[in-house]
Parts: sequence; structure tokens; C-alpha cells
Amino acid sequence: MEREVIQSVGFRNIKNGDEVTGFQFKVRLPYYRGVFLSQLRPGTLFVDGERIEKDDITWVIRGEEFTNEQMRENYQINWDITTPATLKVKKQGGLAQGWHTLKYGFSFSSSYMPPMMQSDDALDPDKEFFIFMPEFGHHVNERTMLIV
Repeated sequence: MEREVIQSVGFRNIKNGDEVTGFQFKVRLPYYRGVFLSQLRPGTLFVDGERIEKDDITWVIRGEEFTNEQMRENYQINWDITTPATLKVKKQGGLAQGWHTLKYGFSFSSSYMPPMMQSDDALDPDKEFFIFMPEFGHHVNERTMLIV
């Protein structure tokens, strides 16, 4: 895996037959241990400045697909640090060939962090919190990548 949270490998359009229905990219967990899906707080994706809603993104962990709602209720599946997650994004026509800037954030809860750092405001991946540190489960990442 690459050092960056947003991985360049796996960035491509998704086809359903001859129709391009979206695109996908991979992210890695920048944490020293895994998290259960229920701990994740997925953020909003911006592609070239265009906002893509959370409901248009499906997470794939070890071959299983999960919506945001399904992840919120899943206390069984653990996302480990050695397995990147694939994010499938619904976008009719996908992305044009060329360079695209992706900005995406997610956060997660942690059992040993103080309650003030576990509030909805603190774990909102779309807002900066006054304690903005990746070690505490808040990650907003930006990367420019190429689709060919």
C-alpha cells in the first residue's frame, strides 16, 4: 500500500455492460489497529470540486459491499490496517480521461478517547475540529490522480 490514504491503484471507472455507471478508488486505514465498521463515520466526497453525496458511495471491505447505513449498524466486520477499502461511487458516465482531484474524509470512534473527542461534532469528517489530529480518528485527504 502507498503512504497516502487515497491510493492511486484501483482508481478507475466502473462499467455495467457497456454503460459506465460510476468510478471507484481505494483508501487505507491510517491507524495502528483495525476498526469495526460501526466505528466509521464516512464523509462527503469532492471530485474536481463537485460534491458527491454519501448515499452515492458504497464501501467494499474484503469483497463485501456496505452502504453508510449498513456500516453504522455492523459490529461484526473489522477493517484492518493491511486491507484497503474500495469506495464505489455512483456517477452516470463516470469520470473523463485525465487528471482528477479527489478530496475525501472519514473519521472513527475509539474506545479509549475522551468523550469530548467522540461527540458528533468531533467525529464529523466534513468539519475540522479544534483537536484535528489523524491519530484521534479524523482524516481528510486530497489527492490528484489519473484515469486513463
